[in-house]
Amino acid sequence: MLQSMKSLLRELTFPLVAVVAAFLIGGLIVLALGDNPLFVYYLFVTSAFGSKDGIGYTLFYATPLIFTGLAVAVAFKCGLLNIGAEGQLVVAAFAAAWVGLTFPHSPVILVTAGAAIAAMIVGGFWSGIPGIMKAKFGAHEVITTIMMNFIAFSIVSYFTQYKYRTTGDPILETAPIATVKDGVIVGPHIPRMHALLAPFRVDFPGRLPLNLAFFLALAACVAVYIFLWKTEWGYELRAVGSSPSAAEYGGISISRNIVLAMVISGMLAGMVGINEVLGYRYRYYDGFSASYGFTGIAVALLGRNHPLGVLLAAILFGALARASLFIQIFTDNVSKDWVVILQAIIILFVACEAAFRLGALRFRKRGPTAAI
Repeated sequence: MLQSMKSLLRELTFPLVAVVAAFLIGGLIVLALGDNPLFVYYLFVTSAFGSKDGIGYTLFYATPLIFTGLAVAVAFKCGLLNIGAEGQLVVAAFAAAWVGLTFPHSPVILVTAGAAIAAMIVGGFWSGIPGIMKAKFGAHEVITTIMMNFIAFSIVSYFTQYKYRTTGDPILETAPIATVKDGVIVGPHIPRMHALLAPFRVDFPGRLPLNLAFFLALAACVAVYIFLWKTEWGYELRAVGSSPSAAEYGGISISRNIVLAMVISGMLAGMVGINEVLGYRYRYYDGFSASYGFTGIAVALLGRNHPLGVLLAAILFGALARASLFIQIFTDNVSKDWVVILQAIIILFVACEAAFRLGALRFRKRGPTAAI
């Protein structure tokens, strides 16, 4: 256990260096724009972690990124690149809302559980289609998952517009599955953080959208770790990702593990729908995703496709999302687009790890002149 923890820390060392380097370059950009980098980073820290509101919103923004980061990581461990998490979370969120709208008079706890399960099943089904196409016909998962995104957006938008939209509503969204009356949520929902912490006498603002889905995301991190590193199925899945030919020689079914990895990946992405529909809006809102599926790729890359790394990377990206508005408001020349640039620099550094390692190796072997 101690050895594996040391190995993980070594794996996360370079992403940490990449983050620090990106923040240094981000500071230089702020300086070039005529603002104070120290003040900008003060705003970043205080707005994201300096209050209960800041922490609540940071974790809320991080929650969908944990799910999509894990989704991408599981697929990648099998040698697959799931670009379709965006479409998978969209159909999953709609499925959750559909359950609530279809069974309005059923017991609330059953509808809530059914909506959550439906989100996971539909997300897994939507991702499983490219998995089957890859396993049976050799279709590249990058192409098929991208195409499935467009199909998902179109189908869900159609049903939202023409079947489940409230008459006269100018916003493209379904009818609500739950309502808020006098601060009490009536209908299928999962509790928000203030309700979860109330029995422990912890005062948490009730206006914050952070909800049970965050704890589900933490549980998903633990479950993914146990599955990938503590079970036979997880070992086989990683073996296929490391060397398909060696895995097949050892009697491991490549096609089965491809489908399994994609289905699990889609189920994880689908859990974003639980956070969105059951924990936040209590309806399906078209266009709710702030590119969670695509940002999840960056989260998984920064987190080294490990659940702990994904969790830390998602919190970092959530903190940046929280701080972006404050940075734009309280600085003279820095806009919220600076946060996007900072994220891009982080990912570029992580993606160029091999080049940095090669340069460092040459520097150690031959000295500074040879490295240049």
